[in-house]
Amino acid sequence: MSKRLVSPIGKYPGDWEIVYLRDITTKIGSGATPTGGQDTYVQHRQNFALIRSQNVLDRKFDERGLAFITDEQAHNLLGVSLKIDDILLNITGDGITFSRSCKVPESILPAVVNQHVSIIRVDETLADSGYILAYLTHPSIKKYIESFNAGGSRRAITKGHIESFVIPLPPLPTQHRIAKILSSFDDKIELNQQMNETLEAMARAIFQSWFVDFNPVRAKAEGRQPEGMDAATAALFPNGFEEVEGREVPRGWGVEPLSNSFDIKMGQSPPGTTYNENGEGIPFFQGRTDFGFRYPSIRVYCMAPTRFAEEGDTLVCVRAPVGDINLAPEKCCIGRGVASVRHTTGSRSFTYYQMLALKEVFALFESEGTVFGSIGKTDFNSIDCVTPPNEMVKRFEHIVFPIDQMIENNEHESRTLAQIRDTLLPKLMSGEIQVPIV
Repeated sequence: MSKRLVSPIGKYPGDWEIVYLRDITTKIGSGATPTGGQDTYVQHRQNFALIRSQNVLDRKFDERGLAFITDEQAHNLLGVSLKIDDILLNITGDGITFSRSCKVPESILPAVVNQHVSIIRVDETLADSGYILAYLTHPSIKKYIESFNAGGSRRAITKGHIESFVIPLPPLPTQHRIAKILSSFDDKIELNQQMNETLEAMARAIFQSWFVDFNPVRAKAEGRQPEGMDAATAALFPNGFEEVEGREVPRGWGVEPLSNSFDIKMGQSPPGTTYNENGEGIPFFQGRTDFGFRYPSIRVYCMAPTRFAEEGDTLVCVRAPVGDINLAPEKCCIGRGVASVRHTTGSRSFTYYQMLALKEVFALFESEGTVFGSIGKTDFNSIDCVTPPNEMVKRFEHIVFPIDQMIENNEHESRTLAQIRDTLLPKLMSGEIQVPIV
């Protein structure tokens, strides 16, 4: 294990070793598709969870869409059953999902992996799994992992590739301290995410109450004062309903096509030769590939943009899967898989929550007669929705936009923390920044 190798992350202190990953692990391996295939998966807890590449994000496990299999199906996969502190690595995928890595959360055990995910089980007497995870998820190391791929849009690496990964290995106490420092950034990012989910739930509840359930109108119709709002806001709501286009809506409100109240712009894809990942041009979004909790990650740029979304516009995926929603983080180019939407009053928050409220409508276009769902300009413009007066829209914006600003601030902080974390690792590993002894 003392053989001197070339570190892919650059220089390192003289008392560190350079090792192959196989030298500091007790297991490296991937699974297979359970008997019966995907049609037999269920979305509710059976004994075993089945980990797929969609669950593995960088430094975070995503339980959304987690599948479960029976004990009988898991029997042939017991050799790839997971333990606490195991590291998961996506060994196949596209340019986004490939090489993502995280640790196994205890909450999903017992669990096994399929053929697209590898288990890396660290020998705890030699290495800290948190340190190894930090190494594998660093941007420069992800490029190193990519170098093992044979090429093509669908990436893939083998067990042998993983075993041959070269890693600078400091003394174990130093590994522990580096892992602790970097995990503190993850903890703050996770706290911001939980806070944002709570804030968004609050804002969605207000939209649901005002514009879907019409609770303030129902209260006034029953002679009660609407709850949770001041007198000026309550005065904007009518005290009864009327039928419009076969729907019961608050008196004075309408039911109209989206295009009557929203500016909708369908994307158009420039030639592929104008795309790059070097920051030349402006950010480009083709579909949901880079979509996140609320804002997409900027990965691809375009040097010859044709259709634009402005900062704060709501971005809606109009090609499979139809209806995924984000906000434009800045002025950007949108491809044919995306539409930008903004209410005619300019209200950002109202637009975003109205599009979220139409998710079920968008879902109808997901598989209508085609393998890949889509919604065209005419259909998008023609979707009917309840139309409140602009005064109501502006009042909602006045109340909810500050909540959205808090979410945006937390998102910016989290991205800054992630950048600092990724900048810090090579400095810690090179000795440029000394690891504090505590």
